[in-house]
Amino acid sequence: MTQDNAPRAEVLEQLLAERHSCRGFRPEPVPRATVERILAIAQRTASWCNAQPWQLHVLSPEATERLRGELMAHARAHPPQPDFAFPASYEGVYLQRRRECGLQLYAATGVPRGDKAAYERQWLENYRLFGAPQLAIVSSHAPLGTYAAIDCGAYVHNFMLAAWSLGVASIAQAAQAAAAPFWRERLQLPEDRKVVCGIAFGYEDPAHPANAFRTSRAEVDEAVQWVD
Repeated sequence: MTQDNAPRAEVLEQLLAERHSCRGFRPEPVPRATVERILAIAQRTASWCNAQPWQLHVLSPEATERLRGELMAHARAHPPQPDFAFPASYEGVYLQRRRECGLQLYAATGVPRGDKAAYERQWLENYRLFGAPQLAIVSSHAPLGTYAAIDCGAYVHNFMLAAWSLGVASIAQAAQAAAAPFWRERLQLPEDRKVVCGIAFGYEDPAHPANAFRTSRAEVDEAVQWVD
């Protein structure tokens, strides 16, 4: 490209800086045309051999509301049953970052340290979808393995960035992966599909206390080693 690309980079940088995991939504649904625009943008995601392994089940506002209570009941009654193994452990700086995020959330929502009932209420917010009016369930083609899930992760990121560019808030949800059997039954997923995650989306409630904090990012030098 011969033109000055700085303005394009600035737009991307701004979107990345502004987008955050929304944990408090307003009830009004996102218009279908806007959702379709988000999907069209996200579909440009790069993937290994252009396999494009992601499949989405986008629940309507009516379907989302109908299944919300069932999902919460399932979460209370069953341990996590993800199709992809969850992290074996968080150690070192990764544990530190995880704790920082959790403590910020609990502080914002007024969850006292050691209050197990309050912890459970906040945990169940994952399955209440934080009040989001809509949900997408992302699955991948099982024979393609772990790298298909990585491709799906790139898709999820682009979905959320595209959504934010159109004024729509979102949060990627590993909680929905923990409820894989629930979604497999409700959505009649074939055995060759693995649930990767969910994406709850809608319009942000800026007054909700859970939206009052932002997670930090490591400095570039913490993630990069230069090789000459």
